[in-house]
Amino acid sequence: MIERPNAWTTYTDADKQALESLSCGYIDFLNKGKTERECVAETIKQAESKGYRNVVDVLAKKEAIKPGDKLYYAHMKKAIALFVIGTDDIEKGMNILGAHIDSPRLDVKQNPLYEDSKLAYLDTHYYGGIKKYQWVTMPLAIHGVVVTKSGQTVNITIGEKEDDPVFCITDLLPHLGQEQMEKKAAKVVEGENLDLLIGSQPADAELKEGVLSYLQTIFKDQYGFEENDLQSAELEIVPAGKARHMGFDRSMILAYGQDDRVCAYTSLVAMLEVEQVKRTTCCLLVDKEEIGSVGATGMQSHFFETIVSEIAEAMGHTSVNATRRILANSCMLSSDVSAGYDPLYASAFEKKNSSFIGNGVVFNKFTGARGKSGSNDANAEFVGYVRRLMEDNKVNFQTAELGKVDLGGGGTIAYIMALYGMNVIDSGVAVLSMHAPWEVTSKADIYEAKKCYVAFLQADGQVK
Repeated sequence: MIERPNAWTTYTDADKQALESLSCGYIDFLNKGKTERECVAETIKQAESKGYRNVVDVLAKKEAIKPGDKLYYAHMKKAIALFVIGTDDIEKGMNILGAHIDSPRLDVKQNPLYEDSKLAYLDTHYYGGIKKYQWVTMPLAIHGVVVTKSGQTVNITIGEKEDDPVFCITDLLPHLGQEQMEKKAAKVVEGENLDLLIGSQPADAELKEGVLSYLQTIFKDQYGFEENDLQSAELEIVPAGKARHMGFDRSMILAYGQDDRVCAYTSLVAMLEVEQVKRTTCCLLVDKEEIGSVGATGMQSHFFETIVSEIAEAMGHTSVNATRRILANSCMLSSDVSAGYDPLYASAFEKKNSSFIGNGVVFNKFTGARGKSGSNDANAEFVGYVRRLMEDNKVNFQTAELGKVDLGGGGTIAYIMALYGMNVIDSGVAVLSMHAPWEVTSKADIYEAKKCYVAFLQADGQVK
């Protein structure tokens, strides 16, 4: 059996110092970006500090796009692509890092407010694959935007500051929970019971919905919107609290949203670090992966193809097939997380084909379910190319599958990008408690992922 060394055993003091610096930056990114909108805003801030320009402005001014230019395109404030133009002809392809910045959560419904027994609630609909029972009785925060009927956008973040209120979803006490405990885990907490408790003080004891009346005053006076404005709101319910160093040895990170912001952040850091390139590089951070990459901001949308086409045209590539050649000749790491082996649940894994936290960045040749349904399945030549790249750059890496055959599986954006004919493989960080409100990663794997992405962006893309 092929065994990979634990990455910690290979580190010098300089490595450990760089690792800790990267981890602290990552924790800060997690705390600032609990939603896809917040991640895009933070990405733009960091990119502009490194000299990136909005490609929309560049195109509007009809400026020439040339090697060395650093550009970004933000799509609907929920997805973003960054480019560094290389000295090689762009039709020879790009090196692309692609990750997603949405995470499992609860979304507030369009008609959410109601009162029952002098308790006020927000009705929610869960987003992505979650274990519903994990979301009860913990402090929760509200992040997002409310767009008023006048067109004003009100940014909302409630529950993160020490003096902010928090919210929660209640659960049944064990003394009365005998029948509940006999249910299957999927039914212990029903989706329609994931309603957020938000208030209990009535404006007037005589009013039938006095609590809602008082809350509506708070909405208007403190936050600048009215109840009807919730119809045009995007409010996401996420765990309240900051990402933390984990373990007595501080070797891990415990945080919400590490699937897939751990890969998004390391991709971003690598992109901002690699500036002078022969082959054009791209960092692509997208929305909606957790629900099938659908919608205008998901990978199934054509926004990425469109902006690549606009850039190519500005560089003089006006052939009808130029964009197709660029994408077909590109190489991509679909930067997404993998299921870390958990000895407490060993029966779910096939150990020799599992990823282990602390053993470095993970490559999944294929994902999918059962007979590889929904998978990309990278070809052997590209796997060999990536292996050589990792070994030449002294990157600790491992290969894995997502659990036992026929037991589970999962998907990424890899299969969508492969539709262009490019070489794609899944590459990311092993996670414990994936899709739980709080997930666990190893600082060593975060460090190795960043090293992997830097090496990939600088590579020649010559797959043999």
